[in-house]
Amino acid sequence: MTGWVVRPDGGRPDGPGCAHATALSVEPVAQSESCLECAARGRDGGHLLLCLTCGHVGCSDSSPGAHATAHHESSGHPLARSAAPGEAWAWCYVDEVYLDPRGGSPAR
Repeated sequence: MTGWVVRPDGGRPDGPGCAHATALSVEPVAQSESCLECAARGRDGGHLLLCLTCGHVGCSDSSPGAHATAHHESSGHPLARSAAPGEAWAWCYVDEVYLDPRGGSPAR
């Protein structure tokens, strides 16, 4: 991945920019292939997000645990990308905008 840019409308018509997207230089390696918090509770993590700061993998807000958001809240790490095969988008928790790969076509 060569970086991220805010979607044309940022996911919101009046969405702000995102300085966090340009601060990334290397995408981290995923620490797991599932949401470990959900696995510890015997649940399927559902849709997974990869933290672009440290590689933590957590379930999205559409899952009962919302562990990706909990990771952001406890760590302050601003960006997470979809870990689903064929999807290329990210979310900035701080600026509340969707991001697409720089120079690539988004896959949603």
